[in-house]
Amino acid sequence: MAWWLLFAIFLYFVCAALIIAEIFVPSGGLISICALCCLIGGLMIFFRHSRFAGWMGVVVAVIMIPSVLIVAYKMFPKTRFGRAVTLTPPQRQQGDAIPDTPELKKLLGAAGQVITPLRPVGMCVFSGQRVECVAESGYVDKGKKVKVINVESTQVTVRLIEETET
Repeated sequence: MAWWLLFAIFLYFVCAALIIAEIFVPSGGLISICALCCLIGGLMIFFRHSRFAGWMGVVVAVIMIPSVLIVAYKMFPKTRFGRAVTLTPPQRQQGDAIPDTPELKKLLGAAGQVITPLRPVGMCVFSGQRVECVAESGYVDKGKKVKVINVESTQVTVRLIEETET
């Protein structure tokens, strides 16, 4: 094997290393341009050697570039730099999510108090548990008494309790 073929293979390795570096180092695309130059240089050397070697170089490049990108992007979040620059998902506390339907079904017929105005959606409190509710009809002021009349999936529908009912 001639020294220029070894040099073309070396250029391919440099291209792969530069592609990885582009992911980790913000360069505005300059490293990508250098990687592209190495790839073109390697391809030119392969095509000067023979047409078969040139096309094999193209096949290797078509396989190498996506493979290197996939491996680099899989590695990125696991590096110290990757953990520092990527956002972590929020840590949810227990009880922070919407209650499950069986828990909400237990509220059917329960009376509670509106803690944010229902326009028609707002928050109500039932036995110390905050629940997002939908008013049966229109607007309900803060502090009014309501009764759960329907629970469908995670939607709780409430009706205003008139002062005469209490």
